[in-house]
Amino acid sequence: MYKTHTCGELRVVHAGQKVTLAGWVHRRRDHGGVVFFDLRDRYGIVQITINPDVSKETLNVVADVRFEWVLQIVGTVQKRPAGMENPNMATGEIEVIASEINVLNPAKTLPFMVNNGDTNEADENTRLKYRYLDLRRERMRENIILRHRVIKFMRDYLDKQNFIEIETPILFKATPEGARDYLVPSRVYPGQFYALPQSPQQLKQLLMVAGMDRYFQIARCFRDEDQRGDRQPEFTQLDLEMSFVHRDDVLAMVEGLYTAMIPAVTPHKKILSSPWPVLSYTDAIEKYGSDKPDLRFGMQLIDVSDVFAKSDFRVFQSATEAGGVIKCIVAPDSADMSRREVDELTEVAKSFGAKGLATLAVTAEGPKGTAAKFVKPEEFEAVKSKVGAKQGDLILFAADQRAVVNKVLGGLRLVFRDKLDLADKDVMAFAWVVDFPMFEWNEEEKKWDAAHHPFTMPKMEDLPKFETNPGEIFSDAYDMVCNGYEMASGSIRIHRRDIQFKIFQLLGLKDEEIQLKFGHMLEAFEYGAPPHGGMAPGIDRLVMLLADEPNIREVIAFPKNSGARDVMADAPSSVEPKQLKELHIKIVE
Repeated sequence: MYKTHTCGELRVVHAGQKVTLAGWVHRRRDHGGVVFFDLRDRYGIVQITINPDVSKETLNVVADVRFEWVLQIVGTVQKRPAGMENPNMATGEIEVIASEINVLNPAKTLPFMVNNGDTNEADENTRLKYRYLDLRRERMRENIILRHRVIKFMRDYLDKQNFIEIETPILFKATPEGARDYLVPSRVYPGQFYALPQSPQQLKQLLMVAGMDRYFQIARCFRDEDQRGDRQPEFTQLDLEMSFVHRDDVLAMVEGLYTAMIPAVTPHKKILSSPWPVLSYTDAIEKYGSDKPDLRFGMQLIDVSDVFAKSDFRVFQSATEAGGVIKCIVAPDSADMSRREVDELTEVAKSFGAKGLATLAVTAEGPKGTAAKFVKPEEFEAVKSKVGAKQGDLILFAADQRAVVNKVLGGLRLVFRDKLDLADKDVMAFAWVVDFPMFEWNEEEKKWDAAHHPFTMPKMEDLPKFETNPGEIFSDAYDMVCNGYEMASGSIRIHRRDIQFKIFQLLGLKDEEIQLKFGHMLEAFEYGAPPHGGMAPGIDRLVMLLADEPNIREVIAFPKNSGARDVMADAPSSVEPKQLKELHIKIVE
């Protein structure tokens, strides 16, 4: 056998035992004839001691060994001498005195070190090119193990709640879910294509029609969209669906899962509040400037239009006269910001759509800042009182149309979160956002788009508005948010053919197109489809937050880079002309 024990399990109780270990050389130290190896496997690190009295053959092997060679060690566990223990190692009270060393595989010099934590870390593309080496590092290994524990907890929990895990096809039909599909050409049916699923949306609804009233799947999803830190072309979500439920039934199920899971897999993480707060979409936007608010800190947006209703400040006047609003946030202990810092903030505000940025610093000498000379003393006292600003605080104003103001201040709120370190990374501030608009007006194409997806049930009381004002229809959709991220999106689904058909028509689809793309769904709804709903929490994003990583690439075993390329396998890549011919495809330059 290659080994009798793992490198991480040996303790003082094993002293005197002969053991066989196998792993990688993590470190090497030569001390006057005595050589020490730190041998590493997935389970830990143990010190191997090679004394000069071993066989000449073994010493010859030891002389050649370098970092990351794969060795088999035969030796005896020994308690370390007093004072020589290493409290930083789980195996630090013992060492293994080697009697035999076998080289299972040498290693050439690595493109980057894997035994020094994150110091001198290689650039991301190099790490991804040699991902199999990158995954040897402790941080990356722990991320992958954490991901495993999260998924295992989900499976075990949902199994106890009578959910059935069901796999759905990867080769399916193109679905309108807001991103481009990845298309797969069919060799057998020339000119026709499968699509990789953006999500199993239609399939999980059909499983409800099939009577599988509690379904879940650790689902692979594919979206051909521009990349960012929390996106990948392929990603994983916990997909679940339930029959005979209202919104709050689904929320309670998922909240129960996450509330139980987080202390189990990451005990150092704390959930901010239980039960989780429920915010309407409108309240989230108005108070936090975002539909995925970070609730770990305050700095809510406050409407002060009434305070400046008769203001002489032209910036404020023009905003209210145009039907806009004046809102502000209070940055604690930031009154001493320099003019250069305020100018930088102004540029940030402009990037969010502001024309400028007005500030009032609350100081012992009175108001200072870019708006100080335009604000009357009574207005300063009134706004200070309304927003609760104290000496040393900085009040930042935005005056424009409501949507612009909310976006600007919501963006600045997060800038100050990071600048002032206002959010505890070990706190998980979950919340539900509900009551989303059903439709968004697409000005470019002059038509309505689904705000969530076209299978979302509208609020039943809003059905009459289909004929009068679709913009006032609310949906039975909901988002799970945490620490400024959207963690999941879900809804009660449409289960009636008449409503589903009406939605498709409102979205501008012709009857023939509806039948071609969704005929199977509409027909299924005529065979006794139950009321149902569900959601799809993202697993990559959750593990990213639990692992305190900056992007989801750090918690995926083999991700694409920021340009959506697999730099390890060099994909996407060209294929042989013969393959293209078989698929009836020509490359157009």
